[in-house]
Amino acid sequence: MFASQAVSRLASPAVLRALEFLSHAVRKGLMLAGAIFVLGLAGTYQGHSGFIDGVRAMFPAAVNASVDDAENTPDSPSSTMSLTGDRRLLPSMQLALDSVARRYRVSNEVLEPIFLAAQESGQELGLDPLLIIAVIGVESGFNPFSQSVVGAQGLMQVMPRFHSDKLPEDAGSLPFFDPIINVQIGARILRESIARNGGLVPGLQQFGGALNDPEQRYASKVMTERRRLEAALQSVKRRA
Repeated sequence: MFASQAVSRLASPAVLRALEFLSHAVRKGLMLAGAIFVLGLAGTYQGHSGFIDGVRAMFPAAVNASVDDAENTPDSPSSTMSLTGDRRLLPSMQLALDSVARRYRVSNEVLEPIFLAAQESGQELGLDPLLIIAVIGVESGFNPFSQSVVGAQGLMQVMPRFHSDKLPEDAGSLPFFDPIINVQIGARILRESIARNGGLVPGLQQFGGALNDPEQRYASKVMTERRRLEAALQSVKRRA
């Protein structure tokens, strides 16, 4: 108890918010694992209604939660996540989220607010949200606590000493580790870089701190990631 109180006093809202994402994913995974075990037993004895009724009586929360998860599984483009209330992902973003979750082995629940922030920032700034997601993949591999040797922080590796003026007033002491704030600010920086340099490729090069690279390797990595996401979307659409 004393340790948790100490953490609460020392950690900033940004760190606590990121930890909350990870904690939720762990709790969800443990609950789902228990539910799968229970339903596995039930499936073994699916011909015995008395056994199933007994399982439901002993583990109602687990069984009901697993049924809800099955009904809400994002198997179709029209399905959406529920943690953000009325704010929903577009079908294309939901499919991209599913692809990223598999590739990077990150929980859908942890990725949802990140994708929603990318979607809303893209709509606000006139920027492709999948491009934002591609930058996150290249920069941090979706690790909100990532920090480079030169001090770039968070999902989009924003440099605090250059971009603290973009922070909201209530950002806290470690705001660039807040996934939502980081994506919002990172998307603004990316758009400014593209506008300032007259195009997507040079804008990406400046964003990645590689404007003088004649081979444009940073932009190539981001665009490859962007094409990988688009290919995943097209693959799902062809199977539908």
